[in-house]
Amino acid sequence: MPIDPVALTADLIRCPSVTPVEGGALVLLEKLLTEGGFTCTRVDRGGIANLYARWGRQGANRTFGFNGHTDVVPIGNQDDWTVDPFGAEIKDGYMYGRGATDMKSGVAAFAAAAIDFVQDTPPDGAVVLAITGDEEADALDGTTALLDWMAANNEVMSVCLVGEPTCPSEMGETMKIGRRGSLTAWFTVNGEQGHSAYPHRANNPLPAMARLVDRLSSHVLDEGTDHFDPSTLAVVTIDTGNPATNVIPASCTAAVNVRFNDAHSSQSIIDWFAEEVAQIKGTFGVDIDTKVKVSGESFVTPPGDLSDLIGNAVKAETGRTPELSTSGGTSDARFVKNHCPVVEFGLVGKTMHQVDERVLVAQISQLKAIYKRILTDYFA
Repeated sequence: MPIDPVALTADLIRCPSVTPVEGGALVLLEKLLTEGGFTCTRVDRGGIANLYARWGRQGANRTFGFNGHTDVVPIGNQDDWTVDPFGAEIKDGYMYGRGATDMKSGVAAFAAAAIDFVQDTPPDGAVVLAITGDEEADALDGTTALLDWMAANNEVMSVCLVGEPTCPSEMGETMKIGRRGSLTAWFTVNGEQGHSAYPHRANNPLPAMARLVDRLSSHVLDEGTDHFDPSTLAVVTIDTGNPATNVIPASCTAAVNVRFNDAHSSQSIIDWFAEEVAQIKGTFGVDIDTKVKVSGESFVTPPGDLSDLIGNAVKAETGRTPELSTSGGTSDARFVKNHCPVVEFGLVGKTMHQVDERVLVAQISQLKAIYKRILTDYFA
């Protein structure tokens, strides 16, 4: 009997898997996939639960992979919800619940499609699901742990589909063939505290910080590339922690977030920061400490066989040819791209991370049909 992706989505939503808690979601999937003929291995690391499931022989010439996650963001204020965040309630054609869009429905749709596919038409090759419980948090022991385990155990994917919600408003609008890189930098300008009535006896860090932030935020990083919009830099905070109006503070901290395209690497941006900081230090005679966290490098899977495969399946099931996009934040595709070609396609993401997160029930079944067609066409 075919696997019902709607019922499976509801079962997964009822698992309170707020990152990094497993919440029963991977236990449920492991049981279902094992019964469907998949060989399942838990790849837990650092307190994070991960699941690797393979149908077919190890080292097959063609292995279609799927990457997704069952962890979800916190619900926020429960009183703001009109439904139980983990109740999977259906009303007016929508299923409500945390993870309904991001991305338990995507995991359910692919698991259902994969089980039906290998049982209906066993392919000459292998099908893999690499499901993590650590995408919404730091992502240190999630998909990276799965990929490390795969490398150590000679497990491979020829290509990979990531099931993140990719469509802005309508099903089938968009697939993602790449992502921008992301980094955050914290700058602490250290001057000398003093009385605001005697500024010459202090070294005020605030003018130096103002100049630095202005130079960074007004700089044009690029005009965009073939597959990417222009890179952006946003100032996200400036803090002095100084409530007194008669005191020049000793230090000030600011943070910026950069989303960069393939015209840059994280290192080239860090080098640019260093040049700007050196100039400000020389001009104002202050010390500046810099700390940088890189969330991911930019990457693109050039349009070709994989994007054509997915685009043709989407058009066959929705009537739409999806736009090739690299917009949005980061996803675990940034890790998978080091292993094999990767493209993302999933549901409409308008309500992800919101109160009353919800998904059209009909689109869950539609996504299963798209995923099954992708598998059928890949192994044809």
